[in-house]
Amino acid sequence: MSFALAEVDLPIRFRTEVPMTDAEFLRFCAANEPMRFERDANGEIIVMSPTGFEGSGIESEVFTELAVWTRADGRGKAFGPTAGFKLRDTSVRAADAAWVSWRQVNSVDPAEAKGFPSICPEFVIEVRSQSDKLAELKAKMEEWIANGAEVAWLIDPIDRVVTVYRPGSEPECHHNPSSVQGTGPIAGFELVLARVWG
Repeated sequence: MSFALAEVDLPIRFRTEVPMTDAEFLRFCAANEPMRFERDANGEIIVMSPTGFEGSGIESEVFTELAVWTRADGRGKAFGPTAGFKLRDTSVRAADAAWVSWRQVNSVDPAEAKGFPSICPEFVIEVRSQSDKLAELKAKMEEWIANGAEVAWLIDPIDRVVTVYRPGSEPECHHNPSSVQGTGPIAGFELVLARVWG
């Protein structure tokens, strides 16, 4: 039996009979654009739909703000939603926006740089879209922290909430904030939410 991914409700999860290598997973992702894929620590492939018009605009705004600040700040490099990172738990995850210090960027082996580098961004941002289940996004935020992220923001434009995650502390929820301030590795970064809420 065969089916097109466009014919099923996304996101879905599946496991191949023989686990994909990192190289096979990279080829699978490239062959199935514009779908977005991640792999969890259990080897399950997570298939997500392309982001809708409104959600894509919000993601773009968030990434642009981080990228502009990153260039001016000079301490690291910003990555968008198509960059996958192989984490300590063997999952391959992508964030809507991520920041990686030059120390980590420069530590990546040139061969690994063509695929999924074995690093965890120090800072990540996830933006909730209409198709995202909030509980699953919150679990993903905890995964980022467990795998080495120092700060992670979950931006929920549906409920206008920004939740900040840090290692060793409970998540901080900010309801309808006008802006959110970076700490730790991204101290000095400010995301003005008026540009995000629209």
